[in-house]
Amino acid sequence: MSLTATLAQRRAWPLFLVTGLAGFMTTLDNTVVTVALPSIQRDLGARLSALEWVATGYILTFAGLMLAGGRLADVHGHRRVLLAGLGVFTAASLGAGLAGSVPVLVAARLVQGAGAALILPATLAVLAGREERERSMGVAVWMASGAAALALGPVAGGYLSQHAHWSWVFLVNVPMGVAIMGLAAIAVPAGGPAATASRAGGRDLDLPGVAASVAFLAAGTFALTHGGEYGWSSPVVVAALVVCAIGGIAFVLAERRARAPMVDQGLFKVRSFAGGVVAQVLWGLGVNGVFFYTAIFLQGVLGFTPTASGLAFVPLALLVVLVTPLAPAVERRLGAGRTVAAGLVLVAGGMALAAMLEAGDGWGRLLPAVCAIGVGSALTMPLGSAVLGAVPESRAGVAGGIFSVSREISGLFGIAVVGLVVHAAGDFALGYATGLLVAAALVLTGALVSLATIP
Repeated sequence: MSLTATLAQRRAWPLFLVTGLAGFMTTLDNTVVTVALPSIQRDLGARLSALEWVATGYILTFAGLMLAGGRLADVHGHRRVLLAGLGVFTAASLGAGLAGSVPVLVAARLVQGAGAALILPATLAVLAGREERERSMGVAVWMASGAAALALGPVAGGYLSQHAHWSWVFLVNVPMGVAIMGLAAIAVPAGGPAATASRAGGRDLDLPGVAASVAFLAAGTFALTHGGEYGWSSPVVVAALVVCAIGGIAFVLAERRARAPMVDQGLFKVRSFAGGVVAQVLWGLGVNGVFFYTAIFLQGVLGFTPTASGLAFVPLALLVVLVTPLAPAVERRLGAGRTVAAGLVLVAGGMALAAMLEAGDGWGRLLPAVCAIGVGSALTMPLGSAVLGAVPESRAGVAGGIFSVSREISGLFGIAVVGLVVHAAGDFALGYATGLLVAAALVLTGALVSLATIP
């Protein structure tokens, strides 16, 4: 790397820090609350049905509004929307931490998700205009922060709820959010595509498309989140699936008729963009689906304590963080497609190793599987850069929204798919092992897609 490129990357690190911390904070809130739910139930006297909304309300608005958040970033400027999202998320976190009743807590969680839906696409979009090496490193930091947050969420939630108070699961976001806002005001360039869009007459907000996308994503998220709980044939889940289908059809029709469509369907004709999104979905289907059931397997089958089962995810998170800075160098040597494919093969191999675990096995047999998944996940980091590099900067917000939605929705689909396999087997250990092999097959398919579509 030349001296000029090295100095440019050093100057860009404050921006990488903003996107990484923002991605970590918003992704952490997907899982950090789950371990704290029993404490919340005791303190607030919550019914189980209400308690579930504390966990899923955030995911609902987060996924449902993310495409709209990406379009807002393109229309009004990436920096402005990022700062607005951070402000909303931080204020809602304070409200959640101070909540004295379940309705207030659920409302705060819904608003938190709306703030996160503005933050996540904007964090990717601010990287779109960077030079290729800077963009690759920035996206790698962003993706690594998200993967680490998914792994560390249960550990952090359990520690805070046990040694402090469940409210700190939310209150910890307040100083972090304020610090990120201050850094973003300095590090994120004030310019962006908004002015260009204005000159081109592209500042129109496609309101029918926004409404249809929210109905499609929110209803689909609700069905996937509550399908196993209520039953897939229950009236409420069937109604959600119908609304999801209608919303999806309405969205396609609205986008075809819109003068300034929210999602340019021509993006999916770009091979590396479509391939990167598909590969991300297949990775998310496999990894996130397995994560959900792994804690149950570790405690119920291998006999780990709750603390030990939480610590089992720490090596994975550490390897993601440590190996991610090496991914751009591997990408320059092998190419993005081969690097991502190699990572996905490692992830699938780790899942196959985990499928062979039996009752009584300990850390010696678990760690190789965990390490393979961690290293492999780190090598998939070029996916985000490939997706952003395939679109013009003026559409980076929507591209970031699509990529982020694909990660979020694929996780929910993964939980549903692996859950069906687990329940169909009758025996949990057998079902978990079968689910791991199904997930490994999905991830291997993602490796083939990467080789075929990403240069």
